[in-house]
Amino acid sequence: MNSKWAKLAAVGVLSLCTAAPALAGSVTQPGETVGLNTGTPLAPGWYAINTVDWGCRNTTPQHTCTGLTIPVVAWSTPWTIFGGRVQLLGAWPAVEVGVQRNPGIDPGTYFNGMYNPLVAGQLAWDLGYGWGFSYLLGAYFDYHSPVAFSDTSLNQRFALSYTANDWAATVNAIWGIHTSSVTDRPQLSPCPAPVSVTTGLPLNGCNPNFINVDLTVGHSFGKWQVAWVGFYSSDLNAPILGYQKQSQFAMGGLLGYDFGPVVLQGWLTSDVYEKNYGGKDVRGWVRVVLPLNVAGAPFGPSAPATMVRGSR
Repeated sequence: MNSKWAKLAAVGVLSLCTAAPALAGSVTQPGETVGLNTGTPLAPGWYAINTVDWGCRNTTPQHTCTGLTIPVVAWSTPWTIFGGRVQLLGAWPAVEVGVQRNPGIDPGTYFNGMYNPLVAGQLAWDLGYGWGFSYLLGAYFDYHSPVAFSDTSLNQRFALSYTANDWAATVNAIWGIHTSSVTDRPQLSPCPAPVSVTTGLPLNGCNPNFINVDLTVGHSFGKWQVAWVGFYSSDLNAPILGYQKQSQFAMGGLLGYDFGPVVLQGWLTSDVYEKNYGGKDVRGWVRVVLPLNVAGAPFGPSAPATMVRGSR
């Protein structure tokens, strides 16, 4: 794989947190880490990344649309533990959620605000021959916002990547565990019952544990990157009696280009299966990756030979 793609695509570690669909689902947005070699260690240094996506779910007779921006800063330290690179990172996204009902008659509902902030640490190992594996442990912290989950949750990620001979393939499994399955604030994830007798709105928040699996198989052609991407997500438990667990699978295509100082990626995904979401989601994504004082980056020192090992 092209050395720039091998190094910069590894910033999948930076893709941390986004909002789930309008009602419950995963705290980590399904599909957010596709297109990135999350199992590959980052070169030591600082990284900045921003992922923006927007899409709608056809929940007939209405549409539920969400837009997100996720600025992230990460530090790949010079230290290793048991041979794994120590990487520290944090993010605090912003989210908008709109429910469009009947234009001209009912304007619908719109919310926006900050999402649950996340702080995480990761160990990433170079296994040789183009293979890499990483383990991430972090937490999304409770935040009072109409577009955030109403508790603190733990987040673990297990990623395996292959980056050699201009090919890149990654499987990233993300496991989320909530500290409170039911809370006194509905926020982004309301329970189906009970509801207020005066407003008819939910009184409690339901926070199901979840699993996401993000998939990427891609090939680089010089500065260009082309990939198939897919993702699966599922609730793992029902916080209350009557809660209907949700799941989905989506896939699409990705195109990326290395501009030198930055790497730009764009992709489009669509659900091919969904359960209890009320409709299928179609979504567009854009990602910008900026390595700062990273060896081999535009603003960093020259890359040592070991940084590109296994890239071809």
